[in-house]
Amino acid sequence: MNRIDWEKIREEAKEKETKHVKEILWTRRVIKLLMIFFILSILILAIWFYLKIDRAMKPVDADNQNQIEVTIPIGSTTDDIAQVLQEQKLIDNAKFFSLYMKLKGVDDFQAGYYDLSPSMSADEILVALEAGGEPIQEDIDTTLTIVEGMQLSEIAEMVAESTPIEADEFMEKADNKDFISEMTEKFPSLLSPLAEIEGLKHPLEGYLYPATYDYMAGMSVDELLEKMIGKSNIEYQKLKEDLNNTEFSYHEILTLASIIEREGVTDEDRSMISGVFLNRIYAEMPLQSDITVIYALGEHKELVTYEDTEVDSPYNTYMNTGLPPGPINTPSMSSITAAIYPTYSEYYYFVADMNTGEVYYSSTIEEHDALVEEYVQPFFDEASQEAEGEDEQLNQPANQPAELPEEEAEAVE
Repeated sequence: MNRIDWEKIREEAKEKETKHVKEILWTRRVIKLLMIFFILSILILAIWFYLKIDRAMKPVDADNQNQIEVTIPIGSTTDDIAQVLQEQKLIDNAKFFSLYMKLKGVDDFQAGYYDLSPSMSADEILVALEAGGEPIQEDIDTTLTIVEGMQLSEIAEMVAESTPIEADEFMEKADNKDFISEMTEKFPSLLSPLAEIEGLKHPLEGYLYPATYDYMAGMSVDELLEKMIGKSNIEYQKLKEDLNNTEFSYHEILTLASIIEREGVTDEDRSMISGVFLNRIYAEMPLQSDITVIYALGEHKELVTYEDTEVDSPYNTYMNTGLPPGPINTPSMSSITAAIYPTYSEYYYFVADMNTGEVYYSSTIEEHDALVEEYVQPFFDEASQEAEGEDEQLNQPANQPAELPEEEAEAVE
């Protein structure tokens, strides 16, 4: 029978226990080191993140006050906005700025045009974005309506309200000599005469036909203007036979029609007013139409003063006889027809009842003055009283309440 060596067993057990204890101690040390490393890593990462955020929140260039126009497109996310700002060198880091916006719960920004500066901090930029910029006109298919009697500047504003085409861009293109030459090549019979006319304020005034046009997203100002001129050309071609009934050119007809457009409302009155103006032209009397003076002044006025009628402009039909250089608005076909087919009479004057709009005609200055006194003067007296400091005499010999110079009254009589 073998004898058990208890001594050996105790030594082996002791060795195993010692080894196990060492393993536990080493495991604890490793875990402790790992925890220290992890905590240090988190701490270092937090410090690095803080420094990055701190840098991202500060101005990119505190000394640079220059304004940069930034466009925030329609439908932009916070990430998109941050990327745009970084590309414009207004922020240091798009990702951190985007995260900062999300942490602050700021994400309801308006698309538009913003003036921002590199000297602005992140918070200042956010305040500017939240305040909103100049709205962007969304480029979508739409329709544009030129209303009869609209001036070129009003058409430009109308286009700007419904399309991304700015009013200034529209006007600059419409007045551009190279563009007009290009359009003249496409519509020679309509536009060629413009090259010979001096003193035109806007060469294409009156040549954008009043109608509704389809605007397609992405359409350029050149394409839009060409479409409007093209429509005018179509209507002009239809009138060629009618123009044989007048001694005036189509440009002169448009010019006369544009004045008639604002002076009369009904077809009958427009035809009568056309005849009155022609009588004055043949008698070498100035037309003395207030609306031509207002066009020359380039402003909207309800009352025309004596001083206004002395404005130095070829469009001033108080200072110049005959027709002005060109149209003062976009006349309707009704007014164009009235200019071609006037109602001839012995009248040299007309005046409209300021309350009813009914037009009264007269052959002499005495008859005209009596009608003015009855139907117009009360309106101007009231308006004059309301306009404090206005002591200038209203000058309206053809269709308003002021007297013609004596020599002109004699010529009419």
